[in-house]
Amino acid sequence: MFRLIHVAINEARRGMQNNHGGPFGAVIVKDGEIISTAHNEVLISKDPTAHAEILAIRRASQELGQFDLSDCEIYTTSQPCPMCLAAICWAKIKRVHYGTTTEEVSSIGFDDSNIYRILKGEKTAEMEIMTIEREACLELLKEWENKKDKKMY
Repeated sequence: MFRLIHVAINEARRGMQNNHGGPFGAVIVKDGEIISTAHNEVLISKDPTAHAEILAIRRASQELGQFDLSDCEIYTTSQPCPMCLAAICWAKIKRVHYGTTTEEVSSIGFDDSNIYRILKGEKTAEMEIMTIEREACLELLKEWENKKDKKMY
């Protein structure tokens, strides 16, 4: 367990030293074996979603050939942000090990407290959100519901 978090730490350090992104690393493990590693690549990829956990999930899914990672664990250097937590939930990962808290990373400039306040309903998102073409989009849901060969995830 301690060895695995140190793999994530080393991965984070490598990415940070190469200016790929912030000080974040992640490792996905299945049956004690490392399946994937990743570090934050927001800066190098110019992709705001290129967080270590997201990249590790993508790589593990490719490596295992499946989207269901319920038999895996993730080790990450910091408590997952809301986006990464959602991805972990979609991947069905059942165990998350992390090193630092959201409060600790907030102190160095990675503050996701606004997102938490929006999710809790304590704050409104600072963007315009509107519903359009609801009926046409509902039709898509009906098509999916009636699709005979659909695969749920």
